[in-house]
Amino acid sequence: MTIRLGVTGGTGRMGREVLAAASEREDCEVVLAVSRSADDGNSVANVDLEPADEFETLVVDREPNVVIDFTGPESAVEYAAACADAGVALVTGTTGFDEDQLERLQAASGEIPLLHAPNFARGVQALVNVVGRAIQNLPGYDVEVVETHHNQKRDAPSGTANRLLEEIEANGDFTGRTHGREGEAPREAGEIGVHALRAGNVTGEHEIVIADNHEELRLTHRAEDRGVFAAGALDAAVWLADRDPGSYEFADVIAE
Repeated sequence: MTIRLGVTGGTGRMGREVLAAASEREDCEVVLAVSRSADDGNSVANVDLEPADEFETLVVDREPNVVIDFTGPESAVEYAAACADAGVALVTGTTGFDEDQLERLQAASGEIPLLHAPNFARGVQALVNVVGRAIQNLPGYDVEVVETHHNQKRDAPSGTANRLLEEIEANGDFTGRTHGREGEAPREAGEIGVHALRAGNVTGEHEIVIADNHEELRLTHRAEDRGVFAAGALDAAVWLADRDPGSYEFADVIAE
């Protein structure tokens, strides 16, 4: 099956990667690509970009099976609402949502299949799958989470770091998160240290440090190219195309 694909944020870092990766796959045909910076003659991977403010009309006219979104929180929920009205499935890797925006995403998933994931690297999903077991096996050990991204990333900690933190907290007895340290700040029992680094053009790195009892365990994932996220998002789109309305995770894709 070849899915008809829509892409938002076509001039962004991830939008460009998705369009480039889709052009090399036989199971995807891009029928719609929009960007807030689109103008006449603007294209990526031989796909013409159209204005984002026309998305609501275009998503009906072009009839994509699935839309892939990597934009910003408010844009993503607006695209989700338009997809829900048009009956078009949505895959979004956007992060940084507040509670209200997450509720609006959840509302859209009542009408369409919607898959939201902070990270589409298969290795990150493997990391999520194993970190809980590590925490269970090392009760009482100190835990620190360090994530590094490029200097233009807006949200901190990253969505992936937050997902890892949720898994850590679900599998251990922790009192809260400490974001960075300054001055006299000895570690307190039960805290999880969280550190966000922003530098250069780093694609993404996440490290979990678990230490005590004269030993140290480090679990690390390093993305060397954004293409890994684009490939995962396209895999998710193909998987999601014929699903029933509801809320899905990338773990669901990996499990099959």
